[in-house]
Amino acid sequence: MLAVGEEETYSVVKNDVRVTLRIRKPVAFFSLIPVLRPRPVTPQSRFFSPFVVAFIVITTVLILAMTIGLLIHFLAFDKKTYFYHSSFQILNVEYTEALNSPATQEYRHLSERIESMITDAFRESNLRSDFIRTHVVKLRKEGNGVIADAVMKFRSSKRSNRRSMKNRIHSVLRILSNSGSLEIAPSNEITSLTDQDTENFLTQECGARPDLITLSEERIIGGTLAETGDWPWQVSLQLNNVHHCGGILISNLWVLTAAHCFRSYSNPLQWTATFGVSTIRPILRVRVRTIVSHNNYRYSTRDNDIAVVQLERPVTFNRNIHRVCLPAATQIILPGSVAYVTGWGSLTYGGNTVTDLRQGQVRIVSNNECNEPAGYGGSVLPGMLCAGVPSGAVDACQGDSGGPLVQEDSRRLWFVVGIVSWGYQCGLPNKPGVYTRVTTYRDWIRQQTGV
Repeated sequence: MLAVGEEETYSVVKNDVRVTLRIRKPVAFFSLIPVLRPRPVTPQSRFFSPFVVAFIVITTVLILAMTIGLLIHFLAFDKKTYFYHSSFQILNVEYTEALNSPATQEYRHLSERIESMITDAFRESNLRSDFIRTHVVKLRKEGNGVIADAVMKFRSSKRSNRRSMKNRIHSVLRILSNSGSLEIAPSNEITSLTDQDTENFLTQECGARPDLITLSEERIIGGTLAETGDWPWQVSLQLNNVHHCGGILISNLWVLTAAHCFRSYSNPLQWTATFGVSTIRPILRVRVRTIVSHNNYRYSTRDNDIAVVQLERPVTFNRNIHRVCLPAATQIILPGSVAYVTGWGSLTYGGNTVTDLRQGQVRIVSNNECNEPAGYGGSVLPGMLCAGVPSGAVDACQGDSGGPLVQEDSRRLWFVVGIVSWGYQCGLPNKPGVYTRVTTYRDWIRQQTGV
């Protein structure tokens, strides 16, 4: 292409005449228009930068964590526990003396039926997610009928309206009166309880451990060291302020123990009862007023190895100090069933006692098995009870004498079934611990203490 305005010359000869023509190149319109070329495009990567990816991932995780944290807070930590008390009149059950003690089968069976009816009613209501547990604290007489005092536990939002909650509970309990084989009069009075009120209520009942006092669903007993309040009926009987024997609190004034503890030291002025898991840092110390050993206790045969100790003053029950249940005289202790022994006894035969309360799980051994030639060869008498493990690894020892062997019933109440009495050394195979059988002496205990 010629430059703009450039000339072009042409010569033409015609009839011997030369003609010269100059032609100026016309300006091409399009040649004045600048040609726009696209800038080169740098190819984009199909993937994000690693730093961008990391930023997005971290941000997403943080958002999810915050969301989950808020959900947990509002679903769990934003909830509070509420306790309520109500009394129920059982219309078609006549009160008998068998309902006077939680040790009887009649008391246990009726209480379980009432608890089951209350539980079923709430599980089928719009309070099913709030209801935790109920427990019949006491059966009492009214006229010829029965009144059941029950504590109910709920867990709901802290923002819940307490008045509305009581109304909802009341509506469920009114439906309860029309269901089941028991005839229950509608409950008109529902009382809100503080945590302290609930503790006071439940520690008046015998045999309550921490899981029952809080109406918790968990039952955990593990390890060898006991925690404060785990065995609130455990007593250390101290001779001149030094631990000598164990004891079992059976009322606010009386302690059950072994007669052989006082064989050489029967002066009450020498004795003190302490409470708590430590013998050197007790939470309570009370002097002893009276010691009553069984008149027919025989050191040679160890028969009737039982005594009761009267305290100088009554103790006030709380979650860490309260009484165990006494069994009915007719209660059957099944061989193979689980029991627990607790105390401050030595860990090895001939060793020193310990200062922190320890616990051990054992199983009941039948008297026949215990009396086999490889065992005690007939030395275990009818008023005695054997418990241990086949290897002998868990056993009571010196310093545990007079302490409790306890079992839990179906309502999570604990009963003392044995008193640490004797055994051949400690922890040997085929030589389980031998305990005073409490059921044999139930009437004697009542005669001496009124309990």
